[in-house]
Amino acid sequence: MFTFPILAVRKVIDRGIADAAANGGFRNPYYGTRPGEGEKPGVWLVGDEGVYIFSNGKLAEGDRALVVYSEQCHPVGNPDWWHYKRRHFGGDDGIEFIEAGRLIPLFDRNFRATHLNVELTETEIALSLITR
Repeated sequence: MFTFPILAVRKVIDRGIADAAANGGFRNPYYGTRPGEGEKPGVWLVGDEGVYIFSNGKLAEGDRALVVYSEQCHPVGNPDWWHYKRRHFGGDDGIEFIEAGRLIPLFDRNFRATHLNVELTETEIALSLITR
């Protein structure tokens, strides 16, 4: 399971939308192998050096996407990040797209929630909210 503050997830989505408006749309998270898929507002969940989400709007030359690491799997300050990533994301690097249309309604139904939990299984991405 990977946990992200909801306010940070909203900022990542907003940044992707702003970048897309300014720079001609959304990037394809699958490097063009699935044209049109994932080219809409949302976040990319990435597992490589840690596990993080980042914005998906097209970027201007030299700009960088907004990145937010999961609380459990940040390589700075968490010496066990590699083992946690391997156990809960898998040993290989990977990327999964999560649509804003799936996240925003979830957030808007529970204003008391503070964090998003993302759990990966072999076949799905399970989302839940918690309050801290």
